[in-house]
Amino acid sequence: MKKNLINFSMFTVFLLTLFGCSNEVPQEFDWSQLTRVDVQIFTGENNSIETLITEKEKMITLRELFAKIKWEQNVKAEMARKEDVKASLFFTYDKDMPERIFEYAIWFNQRDKAATIIDKEKNALGTLIKEEAQKLKDTLVNNKKSK
Repeated sequence: MKKNLINFSMFTVFLLTLFGCSNEVPQEFDWSQLTRVDVQIFTGENNSIETLITEKEKMITLRELFAKIKWEQNVKAEMARKEDVKASLFFTYDKDMPERIFEYAIWFNQRDKAATIIDKEKNALGTLIKEEAQKLKDTLVNNKKSK
C-alpha cells in the first residue's frame, strides 16, 4: 500500500511537471503578438534595401492586412520573377521564449492590382486584392526608416 502511494505521488509530480513546463507555441497566429517586421525590398537583380517596421500605427495596419490574406494550403507555387519583397514577421508568444519568425515572399501585380504571398514553410499561397494589396505595398515598400 505504501509503495503504491509513493508511485502514485511520483507519477502525479511527473505529470504536473510535464504539463506545467510545456510552453507550446500556438498553431494559430495571434496577430496581436506580431512585434516587428523586417522587410527586404528587391530593387534590381542583386540589389535590395532592408528596413525594419516597429511603429505602432504600421504594426496595426500590418496585423489587419495579414489577417485578411486568403490562403490556399498545400500549394507548391513558383513565380516567373523574383519576389518584390521578403517580409520576416516576428511574433512574441512568451517573454521568456525566443521570438518565432515567419517569412513570406510577396509579389505586387500591377495589372490586376493584387498581391501574391507565398509561405514556403507551409506550402501556402495567399492573395490580397485591390485596396488591401495597395495598402500592404504602401506600408512595406514605402517605409522610409532604414536599418
